[in-house]
Amino acid sequence: MGDLEKMKAGLWLHAICPEIGGALLRTEELVFRFNQLPPTRREEREAIIRQLFGHVGESVCIHSPFHCDFGEQISVGDHFVGNYNLTILDEAPVTIGDYVFIGPNVGIYTVNHALLPDQRNAGIMRSLPVTIGNNVWIGGHTVVMQGVTIGDNTVIGAGSVVTRDIPAGVIAVGSPCRVLREITEADRIKEVH
Repeated sequence: MGDLEKMKAGLWLHAICPEIGGALLRTEELVFRFNQLPPTRREEREAIIRQLFGHVGESVCIHSPFHCDFGEQISVGDHFVGNYNLTILDEAPVTIGDYVFIGPNVGIYTVNHALLPDQRNAGIMRSLPVTIGNNVWIGGHTVVMQGVTIGDNTVIGAGSVVTRDIPAGVIAVGSPCRVLREITEADRIKEVH
């Protein structure tokens, strides 16, 4: 099993190696090109995202700057919006559903480094997937940690640190993020002008 396969399998490994370094550099070049293009060059920007990501749905909008580690492990559904300064460290798969809105300065991190300094300095790490359901809104300055699943129709409040799974249909906030309450029909906005 090669180093990239070990990484994708969620095994502890020495991640400072030529195979992983080469993949990171390839992605960094594409992300740099993406971030240098003006918003008016939508087709070129979308072409880079489609080249980077493993799957891209219809009507996807990602604002610059955007950052990711590998790209190919990111899957986004239809009508995805990633606001300014979205960072996805996709050492493991990051699966994002349809109609997901992500606020500015959000980080999604699949990687965890060793706690002991000598092991961390040697590049020992592992990664676990992140799954975000359909119709999710993640508020600005939120961090989503490795191994987390966020259920459909959920809202994560701004500034949250999501360290464990969040169920469907709730508002969750805080550090660590916890369920505040269910989203109900009483939350419907009645007057839209």
